[in-house]
Amino acid sequence: MGVIVRKTQQGSQQIISLGASEAEQNARNARTIAAARESLATKGFALRRILPFLGPAFIAAVAYIDPGNFATNIQAGSQFGYLLLWVILASNLMAVLLQTLSAKLGIASGRNLPQLCREHFPRPLSLFLWVIAEIGAMATDLAEFLGAAVGFNLLLHVPLFIAGLLTGVATFAILALQRYGFRPLEALITTLVGVIAVSYLFELILAKPAAGPIVFHSVVPLLNGQGSALLAVGILGATVMPHVIYLHSALTQHRIAAKNASEAKRILHFERIDIWIAMGLAGLVNGAMLITAASAFFASGHTNVATLENAYQTLSPLLGSAASLFFGIALLASGLSSSAVGTMAGQVIMDGFLGWHIPVWLRRSITMLPALIVIALRVDPTMTLVLSQVVLSLVLPFAIVPLLYFTSRRDVMRDLVNRGWVRALGWGVAGAIVVLNVVLLYTTFGGTL
Repeated sequence: MGVIVRKTQQGSQQIISLGASEAEQNARNARTIAAARESLATKGFALRRILPFLGPAFIAAVAYIDPGNFATNIQAGSQFGYLLLWVILASNLMAVLLQTLSAKLGIASGRNLPQLCREHFPRPLSLFLWVIAEIGAMATDLAEFLGAAVGFNLLLHVPLFIAGLLTGVATFAILALQRYGFRPLEALITTLVGVIAVSYLFELILAKPAAGPIVFHSVVPLLNGQGSALLAVGILGATVMPHVIYLHSALTQHRIAAKNASEAKRILHFERIDIWIAMGLAGLVNGAMLITAASAFFASGHTNVATLENAYQTLSPLLGSAASLFFGIALLASGLSSSAVGTMAGQVIMDGFLGWHIPVWLRRSITMLPALIVIALRVDPTMTLVLSQVVLSLVLPFAIVPLLYFTSRRDVMRDLVNRGWVRALGWGVAGAIVVLNVVLLYTTFGGTL
């Protein structure tokens, strides 16, 4: 058992007993905070100074390599080869900018984005944004839960519904780590990200892609009809995820509290390093997914590989059984980690916009139901994943615009307020996303490019 001392409203002290796990959690958090304080007080560069600040961006990065990315990148690579690599690069650069702004918002204001919306916007507008955010959260939960279930199904050869139940149990176990402080959960999520990255490194070695087309299509923006436009927007929705824009501001708002403006700037400096490492890794994994699909499927004439199951089954005859195994492991790690992160984001959205807090196990149970229903009705999981990413792209501006608004307000951000070029770049990103969404709607209703 442990104890903490709190001051009551009357100013007297109240001693509160803690359970062993809560006392442990406070001790672990305190050790990380103490190490961070030491880093802030020390000048010069050293790896150990960065370590206490690494973690929040890796949790956010999971959303950028979730099962929705598998679905859209596999379809894009098998149908159009390397054509849409530029979309992945552009989306990843957008993600770096937006996650930096979200992290900065939490550091500077001590509030997360949903909380600021509730406090500063008229209630009808705040409720509208909450509904939009919940739609995005539900689409996210559906994609991530389905992906993990498909991973269990492919690796263990169990029925998809049983795989869905296994996903629920595993997600509960991951979320239970929150009882022991933020560091154990960050460590597990980072490990799972590493598993995905190593798996796709082996996939690339087996696929032996051509370097020339990769370089060309990474920097030259091209589209090829309605199908490529739909997948481009799907990649954008799968890469720049609205729910982690909300979540990242919550991960940094109380993690290491800045004592003054100078300390806030130093914390942001370390957080930028965290973001560039995590988002850079996520971008490389996304590129590897599309490149593997282009090298293995498109190059061999398998342009109709449109489902995760087909991808798993087709990899074996083309690249060997090891390729299928690595694919399944990466998909499972992606689904489990992103499903846990999606539940965390849902908690932040509800608590921030409405001031409601429900137990995490209850929210996880509720958000499991749509995915289990989809599985029970035998709806194509991959098509569901792709459509969910399109939904995420459509709701994305409703997260970006408030983020840009608040990070440009000096009364909210103080010395960390956006500079002019950051504001211009941010609104340019928001405009590009809106244009892509207009293209999507135009082509969906019969227009041609």
